[in-house]
Amino acid sequence: MSARLARYLPILDWGRGYGRHALTNDLIAAVIVTIMLIPQSLAYALLAGLPPQAGLYASIVPILLYAVFGTSRALAVGPVAVVSLLTASAVGQVAEQGTAGYAVAALTLALLSGGFLLLLGVLRLGFLANFLSHPVIAGFITASGVLIATSQFKHLLGVDAGGHTLIEMVRELATHLDDTSGLTLLIGAGATAFLFWVRKGLKPLLRRLGAGPLVADIATKAGPVAAVVVTTLAVFGFGLADQGVAIVGDVPQSLPPLTMPGLAPDLLRQLVLPAILISIIGFVESISVAQTLAAKKRQRIDPDQELIGLGAANLGAAFTGGYPVTGGFARSVVNFDAGAETPAAGAFTAIGLAIAALALTPLVYFLPKATLAATIIVAVLSLIDLSILKNTWRYSRSDFAAVAATITLTLALGVEIGVASGVILSIVLHLYKTSQPHVAEVGLVPGTHHFRNIHRHDVTTDPRMLTLRVDESLYFVNARFLEDLIQRRVSETRELRHVVLMCSAVNEIDYSALESLEAVNQRLREVGIGLHLSEVKGPVMDRLKTTHFLKDLNGEVFLAQYDAWCRLTGKGEDDRASAAE
Repeated sequence: MSARLARYLPILDWGRGYGRHALTNDLIAAVIVTIMLIPQSLAYALLAGLPPQAGLYASIVPILLYAVFGTSRALAVGPVAVVSLLTASAVGQVAEQGTAGYAVAALTLALLSGGFLLLLGVLRLGFLANFLSHPVIAGFITASGVLIATSQFKHLLGVDAGGHTLIEMVRELATHLDDTSGLTLLIGAGATAFLFWVRKGLKPLLRRLGAGPLVADIATKAGPVAAVVVTTLAVFGFGLADQGVAIVGDVPQSLPPLTMPGLAPDLLRQLVLPAILISIIGFVESISVAQTLAAKKRQRIDPDQELIGLGAANLGAAFTGGYPVTGGFARSVVNFDAGAETPAAGAFTAIGLAIAALALTPLVYFLPKATLAATIIVAVLSLIDLSILKNTWRYSRSDFAAVAATITLTLALGVEIGVASGVILSIVLHLYKTSQPHVAEVGLVPGTHHFRNIHRHDVTTDPRMLTLRVDESLYFVNARFLEDLIQRRVSETRELRHVVLMCSAVNEIDYSALESLEAVNQRLREVGIGLHLSEVKGPVMDRLKTTHFLKDLNGEVFLAQYDAWCRLTGKGEDDRASAAE
């Protein structure tokens, strides 16, 4: 019972051995991540079209819940750029930004997303994320990074511009270019340049000046905080808010409130599909980061329990004034590099953010939105990876087509259509590749018992025997392909007396494929050709034994392909004698 409880509550596992050393490391990591998250949480709420405090709220209770239910020791959960953009796109279609209905819709989106993730976790369906190919996900995230950065230029320029697609945004920015606020542009451009320099140049400079690695790392992560402090003081000291510089304004000084998502049937119907898409994208991003970091410390991640942890985090966001959350790449890497030992580091981070929400929010009244926009732009540029186009073009044209289509559709038609097309393209790509499995005609390598592709190796063949090595499981999508291939080869070779299917790579044969094999068997019987199988795996053979196929087979089933060669050609003993000589 305790083992089962620990499976659903990983805190019972790592919490038993929690000691002073882990506490020290977790506290240090929490301080660094908290410093990073304060401006970032405010900025991502702005990206999602929500009040700044929503970013803080979404970073408190969700982190605590993930610490209880999650399996990653380093994953930092909260608002992320891509999910914030998806939230703005989804909620913007059902409510207007700045209204109470918009905030309620964001809560509902978090509720639906959390419920969907929780359901997948309980049903142990984490494997469904494997249907999203990495190239397609990389293409979508790259396009999203471009959209996010472009969407923030209106705050850098101080203009009122909208749009959900790249074309719309660029057109709106061009239309309002004459309305640019010079002071806002100065602040935004200066903050952007400073943050770029902090990311690349501050740490090496501090190390050259004699600072320790920990001090240099904390100072680098605190770069956005420095930009926030300096620009806020500038706006306050020079009265720039009265001169057209947009500021954050009032931010409630409180802990996350208890909130109730909207449950109107029409609202649920409009948001259920976006919630599913957000859940899938968020889970794929989160599990990729978690597994990468876990591998560095030889730790294990349970994808199904991760679904439960992320589901609980999103449900927590739904009832505490937040919006959909997931594991963030940048903050998780910072958490890992800072020495986080357990999920308790996330809990300490949540406490730090709660203190900030209680004590520091009045200090951001004069914070310019241009600074938050600069924070977002610098953060998301790391998401843009156009090298995926070059790499997929060289390696696989079908993968390149999927990536290019995902990027194009996301930029041209918006993130929802982009992510939906990415999911569909991933599935279509998988079906296309498996519909035409690699089937090699093989022959015997002289002096051995090994069989290799006749087009790649110098092998021995016999015109009376055709051996096809099937390098894919057989199911309804590719069964007809193999059937047609055998029919074509039989019609080309008059001397043929035996067809052997080498099944060493076949992990499954579904019912459609079974019917196809039965049809092949019948046709070969009618023309006096035997159908044989070799190297059939145990589970596949067990399934075949429950049918009449093996009884009706007009050939034999061989344990090894070499046994089939010896039996059907009579050349095996001669080959062994030659090898011995």
